[in-house]
Amino acid sequence: MPELPEVEVTRRSFATRIEGATVTSVHMGKPLRWPLGLDGEELVGGQVGAVQRRGKYLWLPLAMPSLPQRPDRSGGLLIHLGMSGSLAFRWQPGEPGPHDHFELGTDRGVLRLTDPRRFGAVVWGPAMDAGLPGKLLAGLGHEPFDEALTPELFHAGLRGRQVAIKQALLAGDIVVGAGNIYACEALFRARIDPRLAAGKLSRPRAARLLQEVRAVLQEAVEAGGSSLRDFRDAHGAQGHFQLATQVYGREGEGCRVCGQPVRRIVQAQRSTFFCGHCQKR
Repeated sequence: MPELPEVEVTRRSFATRIEGATVTSVHMGKPLRWPLGLDGEELVGGQVGAVQRRGKYLWLPLAMPSLPQRPDRSGGLLIHLGMSGSLAFRWQPGEPGPHDHFELGTDRGVLRLTDPRRFGAVVWGPAMDAGLPGKLLAGLGHEPFDEALTPELFHAGLRGRQVAIKQALLAGDIVVGAGNIYACEALFRARIDPRLAAGKLSRPRAARLLQEVRAVLQEAVEAGGSSLRDFRDAHGAQGHFQLATQVYGREGEGCRVCGQPVRRIVQAQRSTFFCGHCQKR
């Protein structure tokens, strides 16, 4: 599943090129997770603003021209890549394939969502915090690089939680972005056993974990994200962070610090990789 680094890499790969473009057409393929929320033709003539990211969602603002016969429809599109989706922005993308389920044609190129499993979504809303977009984003925690997310606030969010710290990170209601790969890597770097109850994490260890979450996510963005299966950015380029993981995907291989075999367990139906020697409860 594309996580925060992959979504941010995707945003950076087309945001400057599409900003200021005028929508010329909308094409819908097979239904996605939620309906668009309006007739796609109503978006024609809209001007694309600065593309933003919130967690694993992208927000494409659209300013609609004022017409006497139509009320103001300015708002935007909230886009989620689902389990296996990707966005491409090309001048001439060719005919849509069987897994191409949404196309936004503009005078600068075509933004196309390809999603073989159709767990992705493109929904209209009057604002990021209104309509269906507002409901989808309401439960998200702080952005990882938000200065308001202090170590003290992060520790306070963990206090009293009985779930394992790995699951608390994946929940995304304290801090967004620490998906499975990145949670495993951050916990390894912070030397914290993923099975430790979140509420038992001391303040110094919580501060260290937040620092490592930020470091891992930043490195992943700089590496173009992780392409374990079919992730590509809007240019079609793969990410390379998966080549530098310390524990993720390395079951049975020697820990890069102590040499002991990396272990794999299953937590909440997700694989967790860790070093039982280096990471302490």
